[in-house]
Amino acid sequence: MAQVVLKDLVKTYGSIYAAKDVSLTVNDGEFVALVGPSGCGKTTTLNLVAGLIPITSGDIVIGDRVVNDLDPKDRDIAMVFQNYALYPQKTVFQNLAFPLQMRKLGKSEIDTKVREAARVLDITHLLERKPRELSGGQQQRVALGRALVRDPAVFLMDEPLSNLDAKLRVQMRSEIKRFHQDLNATIIYVTHDQLEAVTMADKMAVMNGGLLQQYDSPANVFANPVNMFVASFIGSPAMSLVPLEVASVDGAVALSSAEGWSLPLSDANARKVATAKSRKVVLGARHSTIRLHKQQVPGAVPARVYTVEPTGDITFVQAFLAGAVVNISLPPTAEVAPDDQVWLEFDQERIHLFDGETEMALRAS
Repeated sequence: MAQVVLKDLVKTYGSIYAAKDVSLTVNDGEFVALVGPSGCGKTTTLNLVAGLIPITSGDIVIGDRVVNDLDPKDRDIAMVFQNYALYPQKTVFQNLAFPLQMRKLGKSEIDTKVREAARVLDITHLLERKPRELSGGQQQRVALGRALVRDPAVFLMDEPLSNLDAKLRVQMRSEIKRFHQDLNATIIYVTHDQLEAVTMADKMAVMNGGLLQQYDSPANVFANPVNMFVASFIGSPAMSLVPLEVASVDGAVALSSAEGWSLPLSDANARKVATAKSRKVVLGARHSTIRLHKQQVPGAVPARVYTVEPTGDITFVQAFLAGAVVNISLPPTAEVAPDDQVWLEFDQERIHLFDGETEMALRAS
């Protein structure tokens, strides 16, 4: 396997930036997920690494080679596509053997490599079947096997689970994660599903508008989002964001709403809002950090329930607060109904504060 380094990678189509100054390092044996909404530049970045489209500027280094001008076949990479791209007329064995035949390997070597890949992926019993005789999960394993037999330096995967049903996607997430662990493979994985990225990757690169927003471990991205986009994209349900203004209440720093309530801030949070460009500050909070009360309590602010969504072990409540919709998670026994007047209490040690103008996270100076 090999390290992959992207240096100031740019791809333009006329005046449109599909990828802009993307720089990151994928260490040898690391699983990195490129994640973001449709059109964010993640697939473009993967295709640039693969050599499927030419770069506008910047460098791509795989191992110790700059591969900018190399054909895909010379980059020592293998791709797993969204649609599997299996040959319908060939058996599983023939599908796995095809890339090795193109490299003109000997018959016995091909047989050995194919059977070893089939053993690793537990598809030996499928070798004589045609793709049409396989389930979606089995076809996905064959696609992985076809990449595996090539023994590449880097695996590139482009939304490989998007065509599977929900139950099979969960199963195949585990399969791919185990595949990575067993082989210590270097993997760059594109997905629009942030849950896939959080559960599978060592690091995640969150992209939007062709720009790399944040590159870190899933735990750090979740706990310390650098801006409002990352905060609202990572997490299910998303972090709630409430636009407020900084005010002074009884000599203390607080956040005030147009509805007339105010939320006093701790000393640590007061130091954060002091670094904002203006009085506009956005309060962010995860659903699990907000307490819902049926009666008014000190430090809680008034809200009105919009929807109640029981899921079995957790009930999710959405409530209107200062023109925003806030997500709260409650025990399944909680008795809350739409249009109920409630009060929300925010954990001062676990709230996030963002600059209302720059949308960047506020840090104490």
